[in-house]
Amino acid sequence: MKFLDLAKVYIRSGAGGSGCISFRREKYIEYGGPDGGDGGKGGDVVVEAVEGLNTLIDFRYQQHFFAGNGQAGMGSQRTGKDGDDKVLRVPVGTEIIDEDEETVIADLTEVGQRIIIAKGGNGGWGNLRFKSATNQAPRRANPGQECIERTIWLRLKLIADVGLLGKPNAGKSTFLAATSNARPKVADYPFTTLIPNLGVVGIDEVEFVVADIPGLIAGASEGRGLGDMFLGHVERCAVLLHLIDGTSGDPAGDLTTIIQELEAYGGELAEKPRITVLNKIDTLDEEERAFLTEEIAAVANGPVMQMSGVSREGIPDVLRALRAQIDDTRLRHRKEAEADEEDAPWQP
Repeated sequence: MKFLDLAKVYIRSGAGGSGCISFRREKYIEYGGPDGGDGGKGGDVVVEAVEGLNTLIDFRYQQHFFAGNGQAGMGSQRTGKDGDDKVLRVPVGTEIIDEDEETVIADLTEVGQRIIIAKGGNGGWGNLRFKSATNQAPRRANPGQECIERTIWLRLKLIADVGLLGKPNAGKSTFLAATSNARPKVADYPFTTLIPNLGVVGIDEVEFVVADIPGLIAGASEGRGLGDMFLGHVERCAVLLHLIDGTSGDPAGDLTTIIQELEAYGGELAEKPRITVLNKIDTLDEEERAFLTEEIAAVANGPVMQMSGVSREGIPDVLRALRAQIDDTRLRHRKEAEADEEDAPWQP
């Protein structure tokens, strides 16, 4: 699999160079004196979010990243060279997690965001720094600071506006292929989607990003099927689109299963805005559509839309509903951020 969303890496910053003990010894200068230079600074280990990446596959083949050490100081007041930084380039949406796999150190959600994850050691002072009126010939210098070694986890959560939910073979990939230029695998058997897919969907001259993840089955929170390991990729979405297979035989039961798995996953995922859609209506007559829609609405406690990814019936209405919900969610988040800024204490 070329898609990788979790990687463990070992990093080490550069150690600082030692200061130098040296004295001037020039033929025509009667009194020499100390001229030992400082050591160079060790390199930092930096994590940077860049565009053009959507997987952590590079960290499968290289797990150790070491910055350069600072060079030791030299005579003639020469400072040692600083060590080179080590930059880890990751996709946008990558979380940096401590070794305990729980503490989030940083969340890189924008292109260009950088964080120093291990700072290089400072270089030691040479004996020139210790010269004073009472100590004209100091014979001491400082060693450089030691490096920092640590283990971190990189966890990728894709950046998307809409997350697709549903049981295997519910038509999620067909919907993505019908509404975007993405070409996910589509077949008449379950679990055709093994890795998340992203597609850019447009409606009324407005575009947004849709994420398709592998289907969930009963017991996914316990590891059955592909488990809930990919649910993290829809945690950032503004709205969830839940597709229900109208030909499954028990659409209401399918809806209940997915809701239970979301609740078992925890966090805020179960509370996110959700649009429920009865899919594959091209295989149903009017009476079946009405009956199944009413049955699903009783479980969903809300309206249920109808759609067919094959015949494209109802797709424009679903896309407009998604777009409206995205706008509402973003507006609410903007107001919450402004309220937090107003409540914050004033600072000069």
